[in-house]
Amino acid sequence: MKKYILFLTLVFSSVSFAQTITTKIEDVSISQFELLKKVNEFYPDITLNKQVTNFYADDKIIDSQQEFDLRGTNFSKYRLGIEPDNKKVVFEYTTKDGIVVYGDITYFNGNVLRTTFNKNTNEIEVSLNGKAVYLKKG
Repeated sequence: MKKYILFLTLVFSSVSFAQTITTKIEDVSISQFELLKKVNEFYPDITLNKQVTNFYADDKIIDSQQEFDLRGTNFSKYRLGIEPDNKKVVFEYTTKDGIVVYGDITYFNGNVLRTTFNKNTNEIEVSLNGKAVYLKKG
């Protein structure tokens, strides 16, 4: 009897957590573009792009990412994500020299805060509105 109860509990719990994940390439929303414009104003290495790949779970956006044509750039990899609340941008890039940099940029109360981690030099940098406020060298 315990086996049947355990089995039924497992079946019903897995059904309740099942989600349908879909992706769509779409034009950026107005709020996404506004966030990117504010970020790009202080951090021009975060590029503006008119298209985004939105990831949906049961018709609700759970993540947005931009893809870039890297031909003619100094990057071998460049990924940019936008959080669903349109308040944070997450980035990761690798230069052709193999330097890996990642971090996030958050917009709040009219300010743009960036945290950057350089994997190769082990540096952490925090910037507010385009000006470095903290640097820790590894």
